[in-house]
Amino acid sequence: MSLSLWLALVVACLVISCTPGAGAINTMTNALGCGWSRSIWGILGQQLALVVHVAIVAAGVGALVSRSHVAFETIRYVGAAYLVFLGVRQLRAPVDQHVEASQVREPAWPMFRRGLLVNLTNPKAIVFFLAFVPQFVRPDRPLAPQYAALVATVVTVDVVVMWFGFATAARGLARLTARESGRRTLNRVFGSLFVGVGVLLAAVH
Repeated sequence: MSLSLWLALVVACLVISCTPGAGAINTMTNALGCGWSRSIWGILGQQLALVVHVAIVAAGVGALVSRSHVAFETIRYVGAAYLVFLGVRQLRAPVDQHVEASQVREPAWPMFRRGLLVNLTNPKAIVFFLAFVPQFVRPDRPLAPQYAALVATVVTVDVVVMWFGFATAARGLARLTARESGRRTLNRVFGSLFVGVGVLLAAVH
C-alpha cells in the first residue's frame, strides 16, 4: 500500500470512527459506568467485530450476505433487538445513591462481549466494508500484507477515536454521576440513545 493510499485510508477511517453510532454510545456508557480506563475492554470488543467484518468481506461472504435479503434482514433485526435490549436495560438500571458510577467494577469479559455484539450484529457494517475495503486493496498485488495494513489502520484509528475521543468526552459528564438524580438522567439519556439507534437500524433500509 502506497503512502498516499494509506493516508487516504487514515482520513476515511477518521471520518467513519468520528461518526456517532452504537459503538460510540456503548463506549461513552462504559466510560461513565466503569471509568475511562476500563472502557477499553468494550472498545477492544468492538475492534474484534471490525476485524471479523473485514475478514467476512475478504472471504467473499459479505457479497453473499448483502445479496441475500433473508440473511441481511435476519441479522439486521437481531442487531436492532440487541440494541433495544441494551437501551431498556440501561433505562431500568438501578441507581445506588451511595456508589458513584465511576466506582462500579464490571468484569472485563461482559464489557468486551457487549462491544463485540454491538458491532457484530450490524449488517450494514458488512455492506459498508464491502464497498469500503476494495477502494484500498489492489488485486494485482499480494493481498495478505494489504489486508494486514488495512485492519491495523482501521483498528488503531478506531481505538484512538473511541478511547481518546468519545470515552474522554464522557469524562466531562462524570460530575453528573456524583448525584443520584444525575446518574438517573444519564441512564435515561443513554438508554434512549440505544433504543433510538436500534429502532433506526430496524426502520431504515
